[in-house]
Amino acid sequence: MIPIRVAGPTVEPVGLAEMRAYLRLDSDAGGAEDALIGSLLAAARAGIEAATRRLLAPGRYRIMLTAWPTDGVLPLPLSPLVAVERAGLVDAQGAVTDLPAGLVRLGPDPVEAPDLRIDPGAPPLDARAALVEVSAGYGGDGLPVPPALAQAIRLLAAHGFEHRGDTAAPPPSVAALVEPLRRLRL
Repeated sequence: MIPIRVAGPTVEPVGLAEMRAYLRLDSDAGGAEDALIGSLLAAARAGIEAATRRLLAPGRYRIMLTAWPTDGVLPLPLSPLVAVERAGLVDAQGAVTDLPAGLVRLGPDPVEAPDLRIDPGAPPLDARAALVEVSAGYGGDGLPVPPALAQAIRLLAAHGFEHRGDTAAPPPSVAALVEPLRRLRL
């Protein structure tokens, strides 16, 4: 079971105008410089997401299951989970029948131990599959991005801007900001 992103981030956690101000750039330059800063922000966000195992921009994810978990708990690699958007059964022809609300719900700690809880009364899958769509990530309808991670994005993007074409290592302050918020894996 691998979550598939079906709707990506529409807004980066650190905006272009905010980053231009952080870099002390004129606000009217625009053009290629804005494209560069936008790509540096996206790359910095992706790097911080990989380091922390947290989603820093909101998105919608689809999960397909061929069997319900035996203990009723489905751990997910998406943190923080925000909501179960849809849960349904898919028949052999691909038609989806929505399940009643509450049969698939968020676990008690959607930030540090994100999981879904499947009600024991959920219908058996037999020759069907289950489709579950969740929204996850900071921003949007979820929790705000932790300030330390937003600062890490700014520092990493600024480092990329200042060292274009260089192979200079990122500043140690980025790792210091990220480390306390890293989700550990067992």
